[in-house]
Amino acid sequence: MGNGEYAGRNMMRKRKKHKWLSKRWKRRTLKLKEKFDPLEGAPQARGIVLEKVVLEQKQPHSGLIKCVKVQLIKNGKVVTAHAVRDKAINFIDEHDEVLLAGMGGSQRGQMGSVPGVRYKVVAVNNADLQMLRRGKKEKPKR
Repeated sequence: MGNGEYAGRNMMRKRKKHKWLSKRWKRRTLKLKEKFDPLEGAPQARGIVLEKVVLEQKQPHSGLIKCVKVQLIKNGKVVTAHAVRDKAINFIDEHDEVLLAGMGGSQRGQMGSVPGVRYKVVAVNNADLQMLRRGKKEKPKR
């Protein structure tokens, strides 16, 4: 490290240069999440169910993942969302309004062995999906 009368300026310049190597800092500074994320940086979004889809898991696992194709209300983009837990897909029908949230994969990515699915269904027609599953609530009609 340089030490001298003008070393502070050089150290600051070097720090600034090295910040760009940090993936997190770069993504935050260039606002890449807002630009490329279908939810536009928001934690949750509403959408209309277009169709139910069944996906196969990635290699070492086997099984069918129940998902829905959803068109977001805010910008019209179509995303795939996972209906979490047992028999949750039975409470979701076409043309229902659903609330989506991120699944929690790192760097806006998928989680686990579900191919290309980044979002999960939280609520159907303003009723919590887990409450519907347990039978504590009844699904409202639209």
